[in-house]
Amino acid sequence: MWTVEVALPAGTTAAELAVGVRAWAESAPLRALVRRFGGDWPAGDLTAVLARLDEFSARHWDFRQGRERPDAREPALDPATVGLILDSAAALGLVRAAAPPRPGYAHLVVLGGLAHACLRRVAYAAHLLRDGPTVDGEVAVLGSFRPLTGPERRVLADTGLSGETEVDVLDAAVRRFFGLAAPVDEDGHDGGHPHHSWSSRTYQPNGLPPVRVLAAPSSEPERRRAHTADTQRFWAEHVRLRGEDQVLMVTAPIYVPFQHCDALRTLTLPYGCGIDTIGVDPALATLARVPEPTLTAGRYLQEIRSAIRSLRALHGVLV
Repeated sequence: MWTVEVALPAGTTAAELAVGVRAWAESAPLRALVRRFGGDWPAGDLTAVLARLDEFSARHWDFRQGRERPDAREPALDPATVGLILDSAAALGLVRAAAPPRPGYAHLVVLGGLAHACLRRVAYAAHLLRDGPTVDGEVAVLGSFRPLTGPERRVLADTGLSGETEVDVLDAAVRRFFGLAAPVDEDGHDGGHPHHSWSSRTYQPNGLPPVRVLAAPSSEPERRRAHTADTQRFWAEHVRLRGEDQVLMVTAPIYVPFQHCDALRTLTLPYGCGIDTIGVDPALATLARVPEPTLTAGRYLQEIRSAIRSLRALHGVLV
């Protein structure tokens, strides 16, 4: 239906980013989805439009209801609606993998997630470092002390790995896919509770930039564990991120829009650096042995909602 993907916000200035936020939020694919689910396009300025889209998506596309992503329910949808959702998700940048747009970067950042995602993203980062753009600084593999679920432990067991937390999986993945036995440097702080603690392990692959596996403390330790923004800020301070730095961020294609906008808010606006966000290429042969869950129409709607919320947060600090 749409032959060109809607561009994500780009640039490093507030004005440049605001143009991108408007283009994505008011795009034809998003309008078509709102109509399909019985909504009228919101009136008002962009602040009002984003607020109404957040409310609309909470009513119609929030299948998690506060649960973790694997526990979200799958909605019953007719074939025509499923087709529209998949077309819209592709046009909004949630489906296809893209190559890094630049020949070189200051840093490469790998975002953590569920166990299978950690494995796939670290494997893809290792591939990029050997066959992709140059990286002059470091590879930052960012995770948390989130305990693994039973299904995640089974994924690890099937691949011959083990671990108790998300950052354990990332550390094991770095050792496996970069062929390393031990870190060259370790640091951290045990705050008596994972929400107050942090850890850093740095590896040095032969002929490649250093790889740092980092878990940060929570910025709201009494309420929650550290989330991605906490870890990104913590890493930025550790690496002394500069305004002239270009950062390549690796996640899964379905999460690219929302995690790209979060990184713009967390890293680009405070530090002035450039951000390119790409998804793992599922066609890469070395990833075939790492399982990937089926991505359904409901999953895509959920992450379109995530993107709307991330766009709204980004726009909130631009105005």
